[in-house]
Amino acid sequence: MPHEPSPSPTGAPVNILTLKWGDRYGPVFVNRLYRAIDRHLARPFRFLCFTDDGSGLLPQIEPHPLPSLDLPEYKARSTWLKLGLFADGLADMEGDCLFLDLDLLIVEGIDCFFEYEPGRRCIIHNWTLRHQISRKRPEIGNSSVFRWRAGTTQFIVNRFLGERDWALQTFDTAEQSYVTLAMGERLWWPEAWVRSFKRHSVPAFPLNLVTAPKLPADTRILVFHGRPDPDQALDGWRSGRLHRRTRPAPWIEDHWHDRPDNAARTDS
Repeated sequence: MPHEPSPSPTGAPVNILTLKWGDRYGPVFVNRLYRAIDRHLARPFRFLCFTDDGSGLLPQIEPHPLPSLDLPEYKARSTWLKLGLFADGLADMEGDCLFLDLDLLIVEGIDCFFEYEPGRRCIIHNWTLRHQISRKRPEIGNSSVFRWRAGTTQFIVNRFLGERDWALQTFDTAEQSYVTLAMGERLWWPEAWVRSFKRHSVPAFPLNLVTAPKLPADTRILVFHGRPDPDQALDGWRSGRLHRRTRPAPWIEDHWHDRPDNAARTDS
């Protein structure tokens, strides 16, 4: 029998959220993510894009202003904005909220991300570098995929506002480390569900120069943190550093629809 997703505890659709600002990722990235959700999520959902420019988005996507958060100008357009998504009353959301970065690949059904430990806050356990596997894995999350319940996390915003200068100075570019800390009690997603292209698809140097990346077994979401992005990885990534280069991964095409060849972006 086909799998029937468990209903939302409030009866409302679940919420899928993403952030977009500037020109690094154009609207085609948002539209592609929406279509991937539509293919891989069985339950009703709202898709909300918090952005400084809502032009070019599919009509099914709700454009909303970037979250209001008291950030200094040099951080006003940065991943620190993710903290503002925890505010109560944001976009009249009810029920479960799942944040997804724009530069990831959804390859299998994701209803399980709403069924796992219902009502709890969940985030990726950040991956350990290959040369660090002998050490204890740090209690740090990766904020490419995280979940919370609307109306229960204003305390995270309040904590940040109460220690903003300390947080920005201490964590600087490591926003996800602060998110992990401020979330308090939280759970890691099951390891196989969310994998890293860099850590789990690309062979270790020097095999990366001759062997193509592979999709890890049982993966549901593949995260492309840093470079390359999925479209770059599909064609092969020629970084200036040999250990960062990747062979073409044509299997990405099976999951990566509407490639962004003509999208407005930069490689900053």
